[in-house]
Amino acid sequence: MTTTQEIIASHEQHMIVNLPRYPIAVVRGQGSLLLDAEGKEYVDLFAGFGAPILGHCHPDLVAAVTEQAKKLWHVGNLLHTEPQTLAAQAITRHGFGGRVFFCHSGADANEAAIKLTRLYGKAHPGKTDPAQGGRYKVISATRSFHGRSFATMGATGQPAVREGFAPLLPGYVNVEYNSLPAIQAELDDLAVAVIVEPIQGEGGVILPDDSYLPALRKLCDQHDLLLIFDEVWTGCGRTGRYFGHQHWPVTPDIMTLGKGVGGGLPVGAMVAGPRAAEYFDYRTANLVKHATTLGNNCLSMAVTAAIFQVIERDNLLQKARDLGTHALGRLQALAAQNPAVKSVRGKGLFLGIELNPDAPNAPFKAAGDVVQKCLDRGLLINAAQKVVLRLAPALTITQKELDRGLDILEAVLRG
Repeated sequence: MTTTQEIIASHEQHMIVNLPRYPIAVVRGQGSLLLDAEGKEYVDLFAGFGAPILGHCHPDLVAAVTEQAKKLWHVGNLLHTEPQTLAAQAITRHGFGGRVFFCHSGADANEAAIKLTRLYGKAHPGKTDPAQGGRYKVISATRSFHGRSFATMGATGQPAVREGFAPLLPGYVNVEYNSLPAIQAELDDLAVAVIVEPIQGEGGVILPDDSYLPALRKLCDQHDLLLIFDEVWTGCGRTGRYFGHQHWPVTPDIMTLGKGVGGGLPVGAMVAGPRAAEYFDYRTANLVKHATTLGNNCLSMAVTAAIFQVIERDNLLQKARDLGTHALGRLQALAAQNPAVKSVRGKGLFLGIELNPDAPNAPFKAAGDVVQKCLDRGLLINAAQKVVLRLAPALTITQKELDRGLDILEAVLRG
């Protein structure tokens, strides 16, 4: 298979077509540039849905996985290994402490977090009957995204994700994001946890008011609720902080990671503070409550540890803030001149551009039209909620590469 058409034809024959794909076959990547089978180059301003946080084939990550591959790949989860210990140390050192459970993806991490809330709710039943399972209700936000597994579909506040899979597991309610009264209205004897994204990703890069997360922390403390921050999108430096919630003076009980924490390899992580972590401890539970076979494999863990080393060594948090400010300035200047661009928002290198397809002479009918036109011109971006463009380039992108991509985007938005 050497051409795009040959690769696509084989894909159509041998793979389940579970989602639409662009008619492009990528064969090579370096940094923020991709090359397809015909040699066309693309500027990648979406970095594999946020996973290659350091770009494609970062030399330090290539070295980390290559060196580890010569030593040890996987030994199961009953033996200690240095790579997973180093990865856990990095996460807790740059985060809020706590203890780490490694798994395969962000959805797996959220699944583990939800299971942990069930154990907590049984140990702290409140006014409920412990024999009936104690507290188990999880409150999440509309337009949120926490995964597609059966435990996480209920928390995901997007009906399309759940369509066709009823009956779902009980114990979930979705309320308006950025609204404390909406959460207060759902507080009852069964409520045990609140899960939110510090910045909503699939919802369209939605930022909360500065008072929201601190008020949510206070509310959870008052009602003995576990506060879970889903940092699958916002973790590992994406927003200019190691973790998105660090933009506000708030500490969660549980934090979940995916995407960037593996740099493109399948890694998820759930981090739990002492209030919750003990309920997964086999020593106090007298049996194993949750586990995974491949979540702590040495290759992935070596890469995860290296990611944090590179972010710190190369001062990539500051770079994300600086380039994010630069991109926001350019896009906000465009919005001021172009009624087809409704607003621009974001933090660091996680940006959302809300469009107004109904504006006079708008050169598009939906965000997807803009994505396709950019793709034709050699730029990869993403659409969410039909009217929002999302940019999430690698932290290693250069300003020249970023401006090259923004030049294409601005030209398309101007028509």
